[in-house]
Amino acid sequence: MSKSTGLAGIVLGVILLAGVASAGGYRVTAGSGDDEVPVVVVWGTPHEMGRAFGELMRDEIQAFVPQALAGFQQSEPEQYNDAELDAAWEAIAPHTHARIEEEWRGLAEGSGVDFETIRRIHMIPVVSPYACSGAALWGSATRDDALFQFRNLDYTMHAGLQDYPAVVIYLPDEGHAHVNVTFAGVTGVNTGMNAQGIALTEMGDSPPHEYPYDLDGAHFTFLFRDLLYDAGDLEEALELFQNAQHIKRYHYIIGDGKTQRGVKIRAHAPDLEIWTDNDPEDSAAPNVVEDVVYHCEGRDPIGFAHIQRYHGRYDADAVIQLSKSVGIPGGNLLNAVYDATNLDLWVAYAHGMESAYRRPYVHIPMQEHLDPGIIPEGATVVD
Repeated sequence: MSKSTGLAGIVLGVILLAGVASAGGYRVTAGSGDDEVPVVVVWGTPHEMGRAFGELMRDEIQAFVPQALAGFQQSEPEQYNDAELDAAWEAIAPHTHARIEEEWRGLAEGSGVDFETIRRIHMIPVVSPYACSGAALWGSATRDDALFQFRNLDYTMHAGLQDYPAVVIYLPDEGHAHVNVTFAGVTGVNTGMNAQGIALTEMGDSPPHEYPYDLDGAHFTFLFRDLLYDAGDLEEALELFQNAQHIKRYHYIIGDGKTQRGVKIRAHAPDLEIWTDNDPEDSAAPNVVEDVVYHCEGRDPIGFAHIQRYHGRYDADAVIQLSKSVGIPGGNLLNAVYDATNLDLWVAYAHGMESAYRRPYVHIPMQEHLDPGIIPEGATVVD
């Protein structure tokens, strides 16, 4: 175990043993200029964490959430009208943990944006297609004693989500601390990592022509929150994943930074296929190698060429270059790179219509934000 991992584990252990004394949160920034990213740290119950998130990003949430919802509804009124979004929630709600809605109610209270608007913006990904990329690399693939993982979110940039970035670190009263690389007022997880070293990547396979989708099941953005809250290792993550009722078509990658293992999953509802590294049954076979799983949604040959070239030499910088190599011009909204062993991450958001892979990747040391008793100098604080 590395020194930084040991420190993070000790800090987290103290938090879990002592409990978080009261609700609250703070806001700092990482990066600078056009690449400045708000980092919001919140603790307490789901409702309390939602309220703190809402208060700390009130201006951005008020500017972004109603405008984004209206923009989606104007662009595709048949797909994103209130009735369709409400029906989507009705379908997935029985498969969604109650803490999700509790956090939304706190978010509405803290931000001043009404609950229905917040709930509906979270249904946009439920009824939308995705096309993304990701990989997990560990062991013989790396030069460091760590598991690295990346996730590129390839999604529309015309909605302006990239103008409202947010990296939210949750220190819940119950469950594992975790980070969500997201947008102002968005609590669903497209990608994230918890303090146990579980890192999550999603790649969408459902094409637009399959709409309307059968939504009687769990949507991954909320299933991912369950994994971050509740999974302490890869086995627990897979058990939660396999016990869920899946919808639509996706590929996923789950990495475990503590034991340095990863799996790739093809979830084309209702079927699940799970592959480990160098698996001859992997959908990418025969282009598979030891200690790597990957899926690059139409760009597998580019990704595999990079993996072949740098296998055995991957560190954070090389994984960032891998992420950049499979970016989509004009359609790459955000990218995240994780060191899931040492609890580090690097994020890049698109700027205007310039794709995320062309922007700097901003370093955020998650392990420095795991103790709510230590407030960074200059932070904005709420109780």
